[in-house]
Parts: sequence; structure tokens; C-alpha cells
Amino acid sequence: MRSVLCYGYGNPGRQDDGLGVALVEQLETWAMAEKIPGLTFDSNYQLNAEDALAIAGHDLVIFADATGEGADAFAFRRLVPHATIAFSTHAMAPESVLALCAELYGKQPPTWLLTIRGSAWEPNGALPAAAQANLAAAVVFLKEWLRRPPAAV
Repeated sequence: MRSVLCYGYGNPGRQDDGLGVALVEQLETWAMAEKIPGLTFDSNYQLNAEDALAIAGHDLVIFADATGEGADAFAFRRLVPHATIAFSTHAMAPESVLALCAELYGKQPPTWLLTIRGSAWEPNGALPAAAQANLAAAVVFLKEWLRRPPAAV
């Protein structure tokens, strides 16, 4: 049985910025209710260097985040490792976490990024209806995908 990590990041206190975290919370509730084995869930405000160790322990990884770009409700794409130079490692791109995992632990689990379109980023605001609809569409997609992830990756 494969071990899959679903990792959402963003700030739930800033409206749509918390879409990745909300997705992971909904998927975790679903997986527990359906008793789906092999799924692990985690979330944080941002990705950090320490997350390289977390993804090293899994066979497959899905990152989830909000985005202000694109016309579709969500986008899903395979990631390739790419180390980026940044002022600090306080916040990292998922491609950089994957590259660090390969460098430090010799592992490069197949990794995807699911981004959910948002448009409101104010502090302490409620999740707008448009973002809720985009989140619902992403949850439906990922539930189906997790039931039958690619056999050869």
C-alpha cells in the first residue's frame, strides 16, 4: 500500500489564502469516514525546509495552496524539483522542498501541486462563495484522484 501525504498550506485567517488548509481538512474528514488507508494529512501557514523530511517518508505527495492566478476553479500539475535561491528558507516553494528532499534524503516522491483560485485575501474575513465553490470542485476532483492515483509514477 502506498503512503500518500496531502499537505495544505496558507493562512486560514486571510480568507482565500486558507484554501489549501481547508482542502486538507475536508479530505481528512472524508478519508476517516470512508476508512481509506495510506493517507496522511498535514498543514501549515507556509512550506519550510523541515518539510523535506516529511515528504521523504511518503510514496506520493500532494501540496495544496491558494492562487490568485488562472481562470479555472483549480489547477493540478506534477512538480519537478527546482532549488530556488531565496533570502531565507522561512518560506519555500514546493519545488524547492522537493529538491531539498532529494538532496538531503536521496528521495524524490512523485509530487503534485493543486492550486485553488481565490480572489479575497483580507484578514479575518469569511471565505467568499466563489472560493467555496472552487474549493468544492477541487475536493471532488481530488477525492476521485486519490481513489485511483497513477499506477506508474
